[in-house]
Amino acid sequence: MINSTHKIKIAIASGKGGTGKTFVATNLFYALQQAKIPVTIVDCDAEEPNVHLFISGCLTKSFDVTQKVPVINESICTHCGRCHKYCSYNAIFHVPTLQVIKVMEDLCHGCGACFVACNDSAITEKQSVLGTVKRFDLANQFTMIEGRTKIGVYSSVKLIKAAIAEAGSDSVVLFDSPPGTSCPFIQTAHLADFVVLVTEPTPFGLSDLKQSVETLADMNKPMGVVVNRAGIGNSDVYNYLKEKKIPLLMEIPFSREIALTYSKGLLISAMDEVWLGKFRQLFDTLTPHSWK
Repeated sequence: MINSTHKIKIAIASGKGGTGKTFVATNLFYALQQAKIPVTIVDCDAEEPNVHLFISGCLTKSFDVTQKVPVINESICTHCGRCHKYCSYNAIFHVPTLQVIKVMEDLCHGCGACFVACNDSAITEKQSVLGTVKRFDLANQFTMIEGRTKIGVYSSVKLIKAAIAEAGSDSVVLFDSPPGTSCPFIQTAHLADFVVLVTEPTPFGLSDLKQSVETLADMNKPMGVVVNRAGIGNSDVYNYLKEKKIPLLMEIPFSREIALTYSKGLLISAMDEVWLGKFRQLFDTLTPHSWK
């Protein structure tokens, strides 16, 4: 078993929302907590964080995450259109015939290209709040960190980076990843040593699993799979795992008891010693030796 001297970052992810990644992440956190292994869980699903519904602690730190966005001085602007041309994210709206120019802050990625492109010194920069990172400390070296985007913010990547950075060099860090395979997922997986993909044995589950596997393969990232709601659907997911030689780490049955427990904001590993043991066993499989 991995002990408290090991340092490991594990991302729990899924190709789509609702497959059970938060269920796995929070129960794994609880199992490590009960085993007296110092662990930090980072809620990287910054657009809709929900780890706090299952794990609570004392708020010890909170800070805003910002990025620079352009401010255009229209009294100096000559409407040459260079800032609009060089913006890769279409964040500058420009109608030269009407001499209208506007920064759409929600689309801005803070790259600074417009600032460099402007030859008339008409652009300055200001700090815009993307969201907030909060740290909650539990007893005995157990921590929860939450990233939460401000409503309307287009990208959560910078916020995810800040939330993960807040975890520092803690011994064991669990990332509750954003769903899907877009930039927020890639940012989270990139910083993990191992990725646990949570799926379900349905056509939709398999389709999204394939996208996740292909993305992680391109990143050369070690991975394994947890099948949630086992017993429904068909065997296509299992056949795919065998074909791709991807380890099946755990199965969680389609269970009314588990669903009811989860819907009440409770952890099945806290309610049932059998499930506590299963999540401890899941962690035991996540050793550097098993990644080879």
